[in-house]
Amino acid sequence: MGKPATHSRDYIFTPAIRIFHWLRALAILVLVITGFYISWPFLVAPETNDTQVQSILRFAHLVFGFVLTAITFVRFYLFFFSRNDIERRSFRDVMSINSWIKNLKSYLWMGQLHKQGVYGPLQFMTYVAVSFMALIICITGLVLYANVYHLGMGGMMWDISGWITAQMGGLAWVRIIHHYLTWAFCIFVVIHVYMAVWCGIRFKHNSVDSIVSGYDYHKADH
Repeated sequence: MGKPATHSRDYIFTPAIRIFHWLRALAILVLVITGFYISWPFLVAPETNDTQVQSILRFAHLVFGFVLTAITFVRFYLFFFSRNDIERRSFRDVMSINSWIKNLKSYLWMGQLHKQGVYGPLQFMTYVAVSFMALIICITGLVLYANVYHLGMGGMMWDISGWITAQMGGLAWVRIIHHYLTWAFCIFVVIHVYMAVWCGIRFKHNSVDSIVSGYDYHKADH
């Protein structure tokens, strides 16, 4: 007889979730870099019309902005309607005071992390907040797009973008909110990467490789 397995192998992230996670990460990276450049064009092109740095970076910002918008809406759909309910199950922990206590104690090295879904209650609420941040940054981005490009899709969104602009207090406030949310994403990404690595070291599972392979590993009980 072979040796008993020391860890169980659990399938937690579907291919769709993993693909959209890394596409969203790429989109956010490109959008942050190009967005900061658009806000402050610190690169000066040579004295020629053949090199248009602003145009190239603005085009990349638009392309990946639509990519992020599509992913954001699809992820909302998958959360509510995907046949795999492991993300929805995490809501049970959010509604449990006992789960919150265990979650916070585990981060203080006072026990292990126990979850009914794939996320702990604090992690789940953080992701919900970030998802709505992504929704707002996409909406404000589309409003800014419609105010520059008046034909095609921009023209189709002109009426609704005008209404949103008025509700936000003017186009200047739309830009400010869009810009500030970019900084919020930058802060979140740093904390997210740190916590993903820290959780893998602290709990020996639920680490970065789960979003690559789709599998999580737990120590087997014998």
